[in-house]
Amino acid sequence: MRQFIAVIVFTLLTVAFFAGYSNFGIPQIEAEPPPGEEKLDLGSMTMERFVVLGEKIFGGKGTCTLCHNELGRAPMLDAAARAASRRLADSRYQGKATNVEEYLTESMIRPSAYVVPGFGKKGTGDTVSPMPSTSTGSARLSDAEIKAVVAYLQDSGGVEVTVEIPSQASEDSGDGEQAGREPVKTAEEAISEFDCGTCHKVAGADGEVGPDLSGIGGRRDKAHLRKSILEPNAEITKGFEPDQMPADYGTQMYAGELEMLVDYLAGLK
Repeated sequence: MRQFIAVIVFTLLTVAFFAGYSNFGIPQIEAEPPPGEEKLDLGSMTMERFVVLGEKIFGGKGTCTLCHNELGRAPMLDAAARAASRRLADSRYQGKATNVEEYLTESMIRPSAYVVPGFGKKGTGDTVSPMPSTSTGSARLSDAEIKAVVAYLQDSGGVEVTVEIPSQASEDSGDGEQAGREPVKTAEEAISEFDCGTCHKVAGADGEVGPDLSGIGGRRDKAHLRKSILEPNAEITKGFEPDQMPADYGTQMYAGELEMLVDYLAGLK
């Protein structure tokens, strides 16, 4: 009996030790909040720095290079500014722009106003672009950020930079920081919010840049799906390239949204 009690006491002490160590001995990891808009000091910014900012957004937050690259999934944009006047005169043009700056801005906000031949959604006759608006969805660029990208495209295209630097960030977002958004309520809303259908076949969308997710739940478990969203380069599906999916969905999504999306995908048998 004495030996039995000694075993119980030792077990309880061991459990208490590990519980205490895990709570107080190991540094706690706190999840980062969803990303906010970078605070821009536009009042003292030169055009040269504004163009550099546009290049940074183009290859970073805007995720433009995920599709506009040498793989040919979307047109290269190094000559977009030079081609603007010709496209404005094209009978297929359906927008309202009147000059290069307005065309580039419109192409980012309403990409279906003009679709470069061969790069439209299948079955639309190049009248509908697969590209989402950069002012919404996962990119969610502010007016100032869009202007910076347009300035970069004008500069890299070798045309005159006509963009005027906004005098204050408050012109775009009130206080210079992106207000916290409301969590989406359904997985379909999450797929739309984060532009998943731009690259994947899922929830009625017919993207082709990434793997077909229409029956992914029959091939992958929840742990794999979760990791694929948080660490998209951890395992690349055969036939697809790395670095094609944004790597920051872990900071863009709320935890509940992530789990709701994982549950939805796991249910697609």
